[in-house]
Amino acid sequence: MKIAIVGSSGGHLTHMWMLKDFWKKHDRFWVTFNKTDAQSLLKDEKKYWCHYPTNRNIPNLIKNTFLALKILIKEKPDLIISSGAAVSMPFFLLGKIFRKKLVYIEVFDRIDKPTVSGKFCYKLADKFIVQWEEQLKVYPKAINLGSIF
Repeated sequence: MKIAIVGSSGGHLTHMWMLKDFWKKHDRFWVTFNKTDAQSLLKDEKKYWCHYPTNRNIPNLIKNTFLALKILIKEKPDLIISSGAAVSMPFFLLGKIFRKKLVYIEVFDRIDKPTVSGKFCYKLADKFIVQWEEQLKVYPKAINLGSIF
């Protein structure tokens, strides 16, 4: 199985890195921001740098949509997994069109309110995972697997 691991740097990247026991067994690539933490953490990983800032930035959303199209056609992942933020949205939208499996993990620090990317990806995801029981009130079809931390 080939996995696309997509997300912002910082906490979102940390969330995905903590799933190493899962993704280390598979062919994979990362899509994130070209920032110091990502450069360090992903130094030995296959990666693509996306455009940022992404929050409420329409030009970079458009650029990242074209980037997602290019990457998904080239890499042909079986699974796209993300914990956000905005960079996940074009990958999930195109992933749905290309019939990829989509898994979204809502971030740990949002307990009783949805994130913007979470609300968007909830409608597209094959599996939507939360880390708090309280998040099930916001995302009733989600699966609570508990904390990644």
